[in-house]
Amino acid sequence: MYDYLVVGAGLAGSTLAERLASQLGAAVLVIDKRSHVAGNTYDPLDADGLRYHRYGPHIFHTNARHVVAYLSAFTRWRPYEHRVLARIAGDLVPIPINRTTINRLYGLDLDPSGVARFLAARAETRERIDNSEQMILSRVGRELYETFFRDYTRKQWGLDPAELDASVCGRIPTRTNDDDRYFGDSFQAMPADGFTAMVTRMLDHPRIEVVTGSDFASIADRARFNHVIYTGPIDEFFGCKFGRLPYRSLRFEFATHDTPWMQPAGCVNEPSAGVPYTRTTEYKHLTGQHHAKTILSREYPVADGDPYYPIPRPDNRELYRKYAVLAAAQRNATFVGRLAEYKYFNMDQVVASALAAFDELARTAAVAS
Repeated sequence: MYDYLVVGAGLAGSTLAERLASQLGAAVLVIDKRSHVAGNTYDPLDADGLRYHRYGPHIFHTNARHVVAYLSAFTRWRPYEHRVLARIAGDLVPIPINRTTINRLYGLDLDPSGVARFLAARAETRERIDNSEQMILSRVGRELYETFFRDYTRKQWGLDPAELDASVCGRIPTRTNDDDRYFGDSFQAMPADGFTAMVTRMLDHPRIEVVTGSDFASIADRARFNHVIYTGPIDEFFGCKFGRLPYRSLRFEFATHDTPWMQPAGCVNEPSAGVPYTRTTEYKHLTGQHHAKTILSREYPVADGDPYYPIPRPDNRELYRKYAVLAAAQRNATFVGRLAEYKYFNMDQVVASALAAFDELARTAAVAS
């Protein structure tokens, strides 16, 4: 008999399990259908002792101090500011677009105010922004849109930018200075021992039991519990009664090379339609390891496979709302995380959502007592 069953041992489920056990003294069973904890942040060592991210690069960045304070109880941090280069006509230039990008692409020597004028002269004025294509055109104009965004987005999502919400490309800033960091958050760092070690410490509590290689359907008949914390796809919880919510998946090709370094940055994007993968990641940039070898992955977005990215479109949001109504009516179930809330979350947002869900559960428990 458990007080809570947590379905999913990723960041959302592990945060809630830890809080429920340590703060409420609850008995918690955590299950995951995979053979490991940490969800998509799983970062094991390969046969050569190289750490890599099994499900693609995960970089922690946030402006939420309470999230940093919470996770810092389970990890030390290694400062890391992520940088991404885009391969354009054989050259590597910074993305997001900044002053360096513009000057190198066009053979110019503009100062920040000159870059601002350059972009403003090309931006397409629009009364309203309804999709990602319009968002980018309104910022940088058509040539840069076609160079950096159009084909990359088509590969990543299997859809034209005009078919996706403005938020998809709207997350990517445009800069007029030389700041080449991919993120601008105040806190940018990686867990010193990796994400898996951090999550393992979160779950290391005498009131928490962890069972991997087990899914919700198989465990429901073998364990008793009072409340479910569900972090999986919300449509599957309800038997997909309204139809399946669409997700974008990924396929990875990993390769180890007998050289210390291969890339000048953690990720190299491939915006060209002629390249079938979207990016190549060299994980030693992210992990900070010193090693004679290096491991890289190429990333191929695919339609089928494990659900990675909810596809942000109006019809998909409307389908999600139907499931959200059912979820809200569940007195003994809480839905948290990217798949359960059908929303693209960064890692800090996943943890923040889980902490907020715990606060609500704690209030409910206090009232009940």
